[in-house]
Amino acid sequence: MKQGLSLRVSQHLALTPQLQQSIRLLQLSTLELAQEVEQMLGDNPFLDVADDTAPREDFGLERADTPPADGEAESAPMAPTVPSDSASASDAGGTDDAPGEPAAEPQDWDGDGSVEMAPDDGEWGGEAPARQHGGEGDGEVEASDLASPHVSLQDHLHRQALALRLSPEDQAALRFLIESLNDDGWLEDPLEELAAGLAQGDLETQEELVHRFTVALRLLQSLDPTGVGARSLAECLQLQLLALQRERAHDAATLAAALAVCGQPVELLAKRDVKRLCALCGQAEPQVRAAMALIARLEPKPGRRFVDVERNVVVPDVIVTRIGRANPPRFRVQLNPDVMPRLRVHDVYAGALRGHKGEGHQALQQRLQEARWFIKNIQQRFDTILRVSNAIVERQKNFFVHGELAMRPLVLREIADELGLHESTISRVTTAKYMATPFGTYELKYFFGSALGTETGGNASSTAVRALIRQFVAAEDAARPLSDSQISDMLKEQGIECARRTVAKYREALRIAPANLRKAL
Repeated sequence: MKQGLSLRVSQHLALTPQLQQSIRLLQLSTLELAQEVEQMLGDNPFLDVADDTAPREDFGLERADTPPADGEAESAPMAPTVPSDSASASDAGGTDDAPGEPAAEPQDWDGDGSVEMAPDDGEWGGEAPARQHGGEGDGEVEASDLASPHVSLQDHLHRQALALRLSPEDQAALRFLIESLNDDGWLEDPLEELAAGLAQGDLETQEELVHRFTVALRLLQSLDPTGVGARSLAECLQLQLLALQRERAHDAATLAAALAVCGQPVELLAKRDVKRLCALCGQAEPQVRAAMALIARLEPKPGRRFVDVERNVVVPDVIVTRIGRANPPRFRVQLNPDVMPRLRVHDVYAGALRGHKGEGHQALQQRLQEARWFIKNIQQRFDTILRVSNAIVERQKNFFVHGELAMRPLVLREIADELGLHESTISRVTTAKYMATPFGTYELKYFFGSALGTETGGNASSTAVRALIRQFVAAEDAARPLSDSQISDMLKEQGIECARRTVAKYREALRIAPANLRKAL
């Protein structure tokens, strides 16, 4: 084999560090972005949080009541709001950009320049929809309330056990049973197994432990919450019914019927087989139905309210509000100022670097450039989110007027072709980003759905079909619930071609039980 040298020219795409950072910031959620900003503030000395008292003119956002200083150059303002149609610039929050067009290019940052990423509410159209969205102002949930210390079920029960006058042996047995409860407040393991695990083969000790655990179990089941320490669903419901009976908080006949129903196989109660329950309990049908309604209001998992679930507060990245009552309707799409970090380049350190040419100048200059890139990439992230959100509102305008029944089919490629972006970029933008609408807060991916054919040759959105299925099920006769085939036929009557398997898939996604479980026998 003969060796030789050859020259070949080729082209390939190289991701620069700045582009890699831009892509990574684009796919971060609001919480992850806040963590990234905190980490960058701690690592880069040239990056600083913008002071709210600093002049707005330095950030390209002039105050309405403060004239700019003489000789100060005007900079291109960042366009935080873009109307979804040809609304006037005043309606769009003071921007002159055309609808659907990218926001103005961010200004170049000098060493002593600074850019604020989020003005106060007055700079964003006069109102603060983000703070008013989701309820009245007095009913808002504060972050301090969500951060309240968590009390576990075991801690709650231990505090009640301290008030009981028990011998050391009974106190230890009660404590052991409390620690053996699962998250639902049930005692899954039989008392014999718990005793056998502690006795280690000693039968006499095991029998004594079973006796201690039996006494402790009765004490445990008398504590709050009612139903704790149950070993089955039927026992949990019976404990709650007995507590209501002692308190005389309900009709005695209905309570007696409910206790009789809970004594029967739980499968009959789940299937709502009224006729068989009437025969087994010896009760009249109206009494059994009243008992089933009472049982439905009980708590099958007493420990549920003590579970330390992850409390995620969804903060919208984009806010959509209707402008006036014009016909056709117009909507304002704006970024949520509460989620936009206020960042700038530290002017003192940047000014000192310009006058310093000694050792380490190149490394410091690189950190300064990283701070500028970070600010620019964050601004580009929010600009892309705003453009994509505006395009979504334009295409799903009927949803913002009539609700999910008016949702139209939409795929990522349509938005990508309209904005001149790659489909993967749209996917990153719509992941873990939320939009506050007049009908609630939704993830941006919610507005994308596959298309189902119609008799007229058009397409219907899968989201609208799921809404129709939910309406059909809500209006059905409980004695004769609709099967998947019947729902498919009803959709065909509406002009929507939807197979039975597709109906079953959508029904499961909506967490709707099948017809045999929805039927009231």
